Amino acid sequence: MNEWDAGPEVDEEAGAVMRTVQRQLKLWRESAGLTQAEFGAAIGYGEEQVSSVERGRRIPRPEYLNRADEVLAAGGRIAALKEDLAEVRYPKKVRDLKRLEAEAVELGAYNNSVIHGLLQTKEYARAIFDVRRPPFTEEEVEQQVAARLARQEILDQAKERRVFSFVQCESTLRRPIGGKMVMRRQLERLLEVSRWRNVDLQVLPLDREENSGTDGSFRLLKLKDGATVAFSEAPLSSRVTADPRETTILDVRYGVLRAQALSPRESSAFIEKALGDTRT
Repeated sequence: MNEWDAGPEVDEEAGAVMRTVQRQLKLWRESAGLTQAEFGAAIGYGEEQVSSVERGRRIPRPEYLNRADEVLAAGGRIAALKEDLAEVRYPKKVRDLKRLEAEAVELGAYNNSVIHGLLQTKEYARAIFDVRRPPFTEEEVEQQVAARLARQEILDQAKERRVFSFVQCESTLRRPIGGKMVMRRQLERLLEVSRWRNVDLQVLPLDREENSGTDGSFRLLKLKDGATVAFSEAPLSSRVTADPRETTILDVRYGVLRAQALSPRESSAFIEKALGDTRT
Protein backbone atom coordinates (compact mmCIF):
# COMPACT_ATOMS: atom_id res chain seq x y z
CA MET A 1 0.00 0.00 0.00
CA ASN A 2 1.29 3.46 -0.90
CA GLU A 3 2.53 5.22 2.25
CA TRP A 4 0.90 8.38 0.88
CA ASP A 5 -2.55 6.77 0.80
CA ALA A 6 -5.11 9.53 0.99
CA GLY A 7 -6.95 8.09 3.99
CA PRO A 8 -10.12 6.28 5.03
CA GLU A 9 -13.48 6.27 3.33
CA VAL A 10 -15.77 9.19 4.18
CA ASP A 11 -19.04 8.62 6.05
CA GLU A 12 -22.08 10.86 5.76
CA GLU A 13 -21.30 13.00 8.81
CA ALA A 14 -17.76 13.71 7.62
CA GLY A 15 -19.12 14.85 4.25
CA ALA A 16 -19.94 18.40 5.34
CA VAL A 17 -16.37 19.03 6.49
CA MET A 18 -14.93 17.32 3.45
CA ARG A 19 -16.94 19.43 0.99
CA THR A 20 -15.24 22.55 2.29
CA VAL A 21 -11.81 20.93 2.21
CA GLN A 22 -12.21 19.45 -1.26
CA ARG A 23 -13.26 22.79 -2.72
CA GLN A 24 -10.20 24.47 -1.25
CA LEU A 25 -7.83 21.79 -2.53
CA LYS A 26 -9.31 21.85 -6.03
CA LEU A 27 -9.20 25.65 -6.25
CA TRP A 28 -5.55 25.77 -5.16
CA ARG A 29 -4.58 23.04 -7.65
CA GLU A 30 -6.41 24.67 -10.57
CA SER A 31 -4.97 28.08 -9.69
CA ALA A 32 -1.52 26.53 -10.00
CA GLY A 33 -2.43 25.22 -13.46
CA LEU A 34 -1.89 21.56 -12.54
CA THR A 35 -3.93 18.58 -13.65
CA GLN A 36 -4.81 15.94 -11.08
CA ALA A 37 -2.15 13.64 -12.54
CA GLU A 38 0.52 16.35 -12.40
CA PHE A 39 -0.42 17.34 -8.89
CA GLY A 40 -0.45 13.72 -7.73
CA ALA A 41 3.00 13.12 -9.17
CA ALA A 42 4.31 16.22 -7.42
CA ILE A 43 3.10 15.16 -3.95
CA GLY A 44 3.62 11.40 -4.30
CA TYR A 45 0.04 10.24 -4.88
CA GLY A 46 -1.74 8.62 -7.79
CA GLU A 47 -4.22 10.50 -9.95
CA GLU A 48 -7.09 8.36 -8.65
CA GLN A 49 -6.21 9.22 -5.05
CA VAL A 50 -6.18 12.94 -5.83
CA SER A 51 -9.50 12.58 -7.62
CA SER A 52 -11.01 10.72 -4.64
CA VAL A 53 -9.96 13.50 -2.27
CA GLU A 54 -11.32 16.25 -4.52
CA ARG A 55 -14.61 14.41 -4.91
CA GLY A 56 -14.88 14.03 -1.14
CA ARG A 57 -14.66 10.25 -1.18
CA ARG A 58 -11.43 10.06 0.82
CA ILE A 59 -10.17 11.99 3.82
CA PRO A 60 -6.65 13.30 3.11
CA ARG A 61 -4.00 12.38 5.64
CA PRO A 62 -1.99 15.13 7.35
CA GLU A 63 0.98 14.20 5.13
CA TYR A 64 -1.13 14.79 2.03
CA LEU A 65 -2.07 18.28 3.20
CA ASN A 66 1.51 19.11 4.19
CA ARG A 67 2.84 18.10 0.77
CA ALA A 68 -0.01 19.94 -1.00
CA ASP A 69 0.81 23.06 0.99
CA GLU A 70 4.47 22.87 -0.04
CA VAL A 71 3.84 22.13 -3.73
CA LEU A 72 1.14 24.79 -4.07
CA ALA A 73 3.08 27.34 -1.98
CA ALA A 74 0.00 27.91 0.18
CA GLY A 75 1.94 29.34 3.11
CA GLY A 76 0.36 27.04 5.68
CA ARG A 77 -3.25 27.67 4.64
CA ILE A 78 -3.74 24.15 3.28
CA ALA A 79 -1.82 22.53 6.13
CA ALA A 80 -4.17 24.33 8.55
CA LEU A 81 -7.04 22.22 7.22
CA LYS A 82 -5.64 19.34 9.30
CA GLU A 83 -7.41 20.77 12.33
CA ASP A 84 -10.78 20.63 10.57
CA LEU A 85 -10.21 17.00 9.60
CA ALA A 86 -8.80 15.80 12.94
CA GLU A 87 -12.12 14.46 14.25
CA VAL A 88 -13.75 13.17 11.06
CA ARG A 89 -10.73 10.99 10.32
CA TYR A 90 -11.97 8.37 12.79
CA PRO A 91 -14.94 6.01 12.28
CA LYS A 92 -18.32 7.48 13.16
CA LYS A 93 -18.86 4.99 15.98
CA VAL A 94 -15.62 6.13 17.60
CA ARG A 95 -16.48 9.82 17.15
CA ASP A 96 -19.89 9.30 18.74
CA LEU A 97 -18.42 7.43 21.68
CA LYS A 98 -15.67 10.02 22.12
CA ARG A 99 -18.26 12.81 22.26
CA LEU A 100 -20.28 10.97 24.90
CA GLU A 101 -17.17 10.34 26.97
CA ALA A 102 -16.25 14.02 26.70
CA GLU A 103 -19.68 14.98 28.09
CA ALA A 104 -19.52 12.49 30.95
CA VAL A 105 -18.71 13.51 34.51
CA GLU A 106 -18.52 9.87 35.56
CA LEU A 107 -17.66 6.74 33.62
CA GLY A 108 -17.92 3.15 34.82
CA ALA A 109 -16.95 0.13 32.77
CA TYR A 110 -16.84 -3.64 33.16
CA ASN A 111 -14.74 -5.73 30.78
CA ASN A 112 -14.40 -9.50 30.67
CA SER A 113 -12.61 -10.10 27.36
CA VAL A 114 -9.93 -7.42 26.90
CA ILE A 115 -8.50 -4.43 28.75
CA HIS A 116 -10.81 -1.43 28.43
CA GLY A 117 -9.99 0.76 25.42
CA LEU A 118 -9.24 3.85 27.52
CA LEU A 119 -6.54 1.88 29.35
CA GLN A 120 -4.88 0.10 26.42
CA THR A 121 -1.32 0.71 25.30
CA LYS A 122 -0.66 1.27 21.62
CA GLU A 123 0.98 -2.16 21.28
CA TYR A 124 -1.89 -3.94 23.03
CA ALA A 125 -4.49 -2.18 20.88
CA ARG A 126 -2.59 -3.05 17.71
CA ALA A 127 -2.38 -6.70 18.76
CA ILE A 128 -6.17 -6.79 19.17
CA PHE A 129 -6.83 -5.31 15.74
CA ASP A 130 -4.12 -7.44 14.09
CA VAL A 131 -5.92 -10.69 14.94
CA ARG A 132 -9.35 -9.53 13.83
CA ARG A 133 -11.04 -11.87 11.33
CA PRO A 134 -11.83 -11.15 8.57
CA PRO A 135 -8.58 -9.17 8.81
CA PHE A 136 -8.30 -5.40 8.65
CA THR A 137 -6.00 -3.91 6.04
CA GLU A 138 -2.85 -2.28 7.39
CA GLU A 139 -4.47 1.11 6.80
CA GLU A 140 -7.55 0.07 8.75
CA VAL A 141 -5.43 -1.21 11.64
CA GLU A 142 -3.58 2.11 11.79
CA GLN A 143 -6.87 3.99 11.69
CA GLN A 144 -8.42 1.91 14.47
CA VAL A 145 -5.35 2.19 16.72
CA ALA A 146 -5.13 5.96 16.18
CA ALA A 147 -8.82 6.33 16.98
CA ARG A 148 -8.48 4.32 20.17
CA LEU A 149 -5.49 6.35 21.36
CA ALA A 150 -7.28 9.60 20.50
CA ARG A 151 -10.12 8.62 22.84
CA GLN A 152 -7.63 8.24 25.68
CA GLU A 153 -7.00 11.99 25.69
CA ILE A 154 -10.02 12.26 27.97
CA LEU A 155 -8.06 10.60 30.79
CA ASP A 156 -5.21 13.11 30.67
CA GLN A 157 -7.53 16.08 30.15
CA ALA A 158 -9.87 15.20 32.98
CA LYS A 159 -7.71 14.13 35.93
CA GLU A 160 -9.41 16.60 38.23
CA ARG A 161 -12.82 16.98 36.60
CA ARG A 162 -14.19 13.49 35.94
CA VAL A 163 -14.36 10.22 37.83
CA PHE A 164 -13.47 6.92 36.18
CA SER A 165 -14.18 3.43 37.47
CA PHE A 166 -13.04 0.22 35.79
CA VAL A 167 -13.73 -3.40 36.75
CA GLN A 168 -11.57 -5.86 34.84
CA CYS A 169 -12.16 -9.59 34.94
CA GLU A 170 -8.97 -11.43 35.90
CA SER A 171 -9.04 -13.19 32.51
CA THR A 172 -8.15 -9.89 30.82
CA LEU A 173 -4.95 -9.74 32.89
CA ARG A 174 -3.98 -13.34 32.17
CA ARG A 175 -4.68 -13.48 28.45
CA PRO A 176 -1.25 -12.71 26.84
CA ILE A 177 -2.52 -10.63 23.94
CA GLY A 178 0.45 -9.61 21.79
CA GLY A 179 2.86 -11.75 23.81
CA LYS A 180 4.60 -11.36 27.17
CA MET A 181 6.38 -8.09 26.42
CA VAL A 182 3.20 -6.38 25.20
CA MET A 183 1.25 -7.70 28.18
CA ARG A 184 3.95 -6.60 30.61
CA ARG A 185 3.77 -3.02 29.37
CA GLN A 186 -0.03 -3.19 29.48
CA LEU A 187 -0.03 -4.26 33.12
CA GLU A 188 2.45 -1.50 33.93
CA ARG A 189 0.04 0.96 32.32
CA LEU A 190 -2.81 -0.34 34.50
CA LEU A 191 -0.73 0.20 37.63
CA GLU A 192 0.18 3.70 36.46
CA VAL A 193 -3.44 4.72 35.89
CA SER A 194 -4.64 3.04 39.09
CA ARG A 195 -2.59 5.56 41.08
CA TRP A 196 -4.51 8.54 39.70
CA ARG A 197 -6.82 10.10 42.25
CA ASN A 198 -9.85 10.16 39.95
CA VAL A 199 -9.53 6.51 38.85
CA ASP A 200 -10.73 3.38 40.67
CA LEU A 201 -9.44 0.21 39.05
CA GLN A 202 -10.72 -3.10 40.38
CA VAL A 203 -10.10 -6.73 39.46
CA LEU A 204 -12.78 -9.42 39.61
CA PRO A 205 -10.90 -12.69 40.31
CA LEU A 206 -11.81 -15.86 38.46
CA ASP A 207 -12.15 -17.80 41.70
CA ARG A 208 -15.13 -15.70 42.79
CA GLU A 209 -18.23 -17.86 43.04
CA GLU A 210 -20.40 -14.88 42.11
CA ASN A 211 -19.94 -12.84 38.93
CA SER A 212 -22.79 -10.62 37.76
CA GLY A 213 -21.00 -9.76 34.51
CA THR A 214 -21.31 -13.03 32.63
CA ASP A 215 -23.60 -11.39 30.06
CA GLY A 216 -20.65 -9.40 28.72
CA SER A 217 -18.85 -6.08 28.85
CA PHE A 218 -20.62 -2.74 29.15
CA ARG A 219 -20.04 0.83 30.26
CA LEU A 220 -22.11 3.55 31.88
CA LEU A 221 -21.66 7.26 31.26
CA LYS A 222 -23.27 9.80 33.56
CA LEU A 223 -23.54 13.08 31.68
CA LYS A 224 -23.41 16.70 32.82
CA ASP A 225 -27.17 17.10 32.40
CA GLY A 226 -27.86 14.22 34.79
CA ALA A 227 -28.73 11.65 32.13
CA THR A 228 -27.15 8.20 32.08
CA VAL A 229 -26.11 6.50 28.85
CA ALA A 230 -25.18 2.84 28.54
CA PHE A 231 -22.96 1.35 25.86
CA SER A 232 -22.64 -2.35 25.11
CA GLU A 233 -20.81 -4.07 22.29
CA ALA A 234 -21.55 -7.40 20.58
CA PRO A 235 -19.41 -9.17 17.95
CA LEU A 236 -21.13 -7.52 14.97
CA SER A 237 -22.71 -4.44 16.51
CA SER A 238 -22.63 -1.93 19.34
CA ARG A 239 -25.57 -0.36 21.09
CA VAL A 240 -26.09 2.92 22.92
CA THR A 241 -29.18 3.47 25.05
CA ALA A 242 -30.45 6.21 27.36
CA ASP A 243 -33.65 4.35 28.26
CA PRO A 244 -33.89 4.62 32.08
CA ARG A 245 -35.36 1.12 32.28
CA GLU A 246 -32.17 -0.30 30.77
CA THR A 247 -29.58 2.04 32.25
CA THR A 248 -30.97 1.46 35.75
CA ILE A 249 -30.53 -2.30 35.38
CA LEU A 250 -26.92 -1.88 34.24
CA ASP A 251 -26.26 0.68 36.97
CA VAL A 252 -27.41 -1.81 39.61
CA ARG A 253 -25.41 -4.58 37.95
CA TYR A 254 -22.28 -2.46 37.91
CA GLY A 255 -22.66 -1.67 41.60
CA VAL A 256 -22.89 -5.39 42.37
CA LEU A 257 -19.81 -6.09 40.22
CA ARG A 258 -17.80 -3.51 42.14
CA ALA A 259 -18.86 -5.18 45.39
CA GLN A 260 -17.86 -8.61 44.05
CA ALA A 261 -14.46 -7.37 42.87
CA LEU A 262 -11.33 -6.74 44.91
CA SER A 263 -10.92 -3.27 46.38
CA PRO A 264 -8.74 -0.82 44.40
CA ARG A 265 -5.83 -1.38 46.83
CA GLU A 266 -6.18 -5.16 46.65
CA SER A 267 -6.50 -4.94 42.88
CA SER A 268 -3.21 -3.04 42.56
CA ALA A 269 -1.46 -5.81 44.49
CA PHE A 270 -3.18 -8.38 42.27
CA ILE A 271 -1.99 -6.62 39.10
CA GLU A 272 1.56 -6.38 40.49
CA LYS A 273 1.54 -10.14 41.01
CA ALA A 274 0.24 -10.70 37.46
CA LEU A 275 3.03 -8.43 36.23
CA GLY A 276 5.57 -10.50 38.11
CA ASP A 277 4.22 -13.64 36.47
CA THR A 278 5.05 -12.20 33.04
CA ARG A 279 8.73 -12.06 34.04
CA THR A 280 9.01 -15.76 34.80
